[in-house]
Amino acid sequence: MAAAQPERRGAPALNIGDVLATLAEDFPSMTASKIRFLEEKGLIAPNRTPSGYRQYSQGDVERLRFVLALQRDQYLPLKVIKDYLDAIDRGERPESLPGGLSIAPRAVSDGLGALPGGMRPRALSEAQLRAESGASAALFEAMLSFGLISAENGRFDEHALTVARSCVALADHGLEPRHLRPFQTAAEREVGLIEQAVAPSASRRDSVSRARAAEEARELSDLFLTLHRALVHGLISRMDG
Repeated sequence: MAAAQPERRGAPALNIGDVLATLAEDFPSMTASKIRFLEEKGLIAPNRTPSGYRQYSQGDVERLRFVLALQRDQYLPLKVIKDYLDAIDRGERPESLPGGLSIAPRAVSDGLGALPGGMRPRALSEAQLRAESGASAALFEAMLSFGLISAENGRFDEHALTVARSCVALADHGLEPRHLRPFQTAAEREVGLIEQAVAPSASRRDSVSRARAAEEARELSDLFLTLHRALVHGLISRMDG
């Protein structure tokens, strides 16, 4: 269970409506049901009044903001995020989350900093994407042509930046975007499997069911990546034989 957060002296307790209002700018689709779902999963533990009403601290709100940002921007399953936060609560200082992301949540423990890059997802122009990834104009056009990256309203997200950086590194090994199209095809097939698996929950209209479906999708994605990595590493290990 998430540890209680230290609170500034005199800071007022917040009700769930206050929390939703505070998070609305960054997370406009957030609902009371989703907050209760995260509590059920042990990500936060608000205080309760004698009559059972939840009272949220500023620390609870920052913890929620941290969890939601990791879900949205890094697509991490709640279990991974919870394990990381549990380690922080125990006084440990884990170096990174899976994928090498090195961060520290605000207001989870004294002395830890904020999420890098702010709380909003970045939207990159072509020039920014190329500058930060090191992709040439020709490589950029090839990535677009083979469907490895795509823009929404002329902007690219952090996932596109990761893809671009990977393509730049792979180009040093003689692998061009035309060679990498099977990865996009495989990803689309995996998403199809995920959509099929979560369909019963995703088809329901209540926000808790949709939150459960989204979390199951993240967990399945993580399992697929683990399976893929194990299969590839298993085949490569035979090269030493």
